[in-house]
Amino acid sequence: MKKHLQTLLPVAMALGLTGLGMSKLAWAASESSSFRVGIDVVATCSISAADMTFNTITTGTTAQTDAETQITVNCSSGAPYSVSLSNGSNFSAGRRLGSNGSFINYSLFKDNSRTAEWTLISGLNGTGAGGDQTLPIFGRIAAGQSVPNMGAYSDTIVATITY
Repeated sequence: MKKHLQTLLPVAMALGLTGLGMSKLAWAASESSSFRVGIDVVATCSISAADMTFNTITTGTTAQTDAETQITVNCSSGAPYSVSLSNGSNFSAGRRLGSNGSFINYSLFKDNSRTAEWTLISGLNGTGAGGDQTLPIFGRIAAGQSVPNMGAYSDTIVATITY
C-alpha cells in the first residue's frame, strides 16, 4: 500500500500543479467576437376582385350600358404597389365579351366619368395602408354594336398586384 501511495503522490502533484498552471494561463488573456442578430421585414400584399355584370340586353343594336365592380387590395402600411388588369381572354384590338364565336366590345375604366381607360399598360398605383383598400373598376359597353346572337357573353380578366 505504501508503494501504491508513493506512485500516486507524484502523479497527483503533477496533475495539481499542471491544473493550477493551466488555470492561470486560461485567465491570463481572452478574446471576444460579436455577431449581428436581425430580421428583414418585407412588405406583403393581397388582392381580390369581384365579378362585374352588365344589365341584360336584347339582340339587335346595343345601347350604352355601364357596370362597375371593385378590387380589394391589402398591403403593408407604406408599401408602394401597382395594380394592372389583363386584356382578357377574348382580346382582339380591345376587350370583348364572347359567346360561341360572337363578341360584344367593352372597356374598363379607372374613373366614374369613364375617361381614363384601364389597359394592360396603364395600371393604378397606390400605397398600402395596412388594411383593405377598395379600387373601383367602371365598365362600359358602347352603343351601336350589332349583337345578332343570344347567349351568355363573358370574358376573364386577371388583376395583378406588383409591390
